[in-house]
Amino acid sequence: MLTLGVEEEYLLVDPRDGAPMPRAAEVLATASLAPALRPPEAQHELLQVQVESATPVCEDLPAVGRHLARVRAALNAAAAQHGCRVVPVGSAPFAPAGGVPVTDDTRYRRARRQAPALVDDLMLNGMHVHVGVADEEERVGALVRLRPWLPVLIALSANSPYWRGRDTHFASWRTVHFDQWAVSGPPPAFRDAADHRRRVAALRAAGVVADEGQLYWHARLSARYPTVEVRATDVQLTAADAELFAGLVRGLVAAAVLEERAGRPRPQAPDELLRAAVWHAARTGTHGDLVSPDGLCRPAAAVVGQLRAYVAPGLEATGDTGRVEELWRGFEHRGSGADRQRRWYRELGREGLAERLVASTVTRTP
Repeated sequence: MLTLGVEEEYLLVDPRDGAPMPRAAEVLATASLAPALRPPEAQHELLQVQVESATPVCEDLPAVGRHLARVRAALNAAAAQHGCRVVPVGSAPFAPAGGVPVTDDTRYRRARRQAPALVDDLMLNGMHVHVGVADEEERVGALVRLRPWLPVLIALSANSPYWRGRDTHFASWRTVHFDQWAVSGPPPAFRDAADHRRRVAALRAAGVVADEGQLYWHARLSARYPTVEVRATDVQLTAADAELFAGLVRGLVAAAVLEERAGRPRPQAPDELLRAAVWHAARTGTHGDLVSPDGLCRPAAAVVGQLRAYVAPGLEATGDTGRVEELWRGFEHRGSGADRQRRWYRELGREGLAERLVASTVTRTP
């Protein structure tokens, strides 16, 4: 059994117009008194317009969905007491009314000293999926085998088309905006665990990162837990969507571990092609073409089909096949978060988009 845990980042907004509001300290103080929340489940993020949630370690996928729905509801109720709401969007669709203060934390203050222009504008929210893999060599092998599938995950999970009141013409603006950090984008193709340790140590020794938390690759080995941490996806509009991507990520990791144990050759994914594939996926989402793991441009539907075929043995191994299929049908019907946001803005305008985003936070998981 590969254990599963999910972290989500949310934006605090004015429910009337969607403008970000720096109320994290007040919201988290109120949330800490809520009987439905345990202390580690709601935390500060980099900016005071954000909060982060973390599920407990789970073994079955529906438990992830239940925990996410519970935490979202409790945080949203706390936010409502301070005139704001919790919204799960990958980027801030509208500009804040004033400044965006950094959370008073040593690590966050250091990041702002390093790159103030980046930090002040980092109203970006992701979803991080941790999959427990006990063996270190298998974790490294799974990380390398995930690399060609990261662009497809980014395209499917895109939920950040708007930025400060404008359509960016990207489905996942968060991806391209966040990849301005020194160590970001797809992870390297490490040879083994020793190679991973050596190269991470070299980054720290060079002083380009202060700690392993600043390794902002789309997937990485957690420095704190024996997990593969996939960080490529935008935060999702609904708990059901988040549960779907948690299941897909665990299925991908499980499929990769099975391949590693079988001794199958690892995929060859040149760094320059993979970075281009990520940028293209962030721009188009699932509309048009995507770069497939074999390095060719194919219709997005075909590449998504390749992903689903690859992940099938992993879903069977984790027992998630039926649940993921059920969630997938709903996701296909609704469309990605980026598609929904554009549809709502087109049909309802700014206030309507803000209203729908607020309502998405606490939708019930089927």
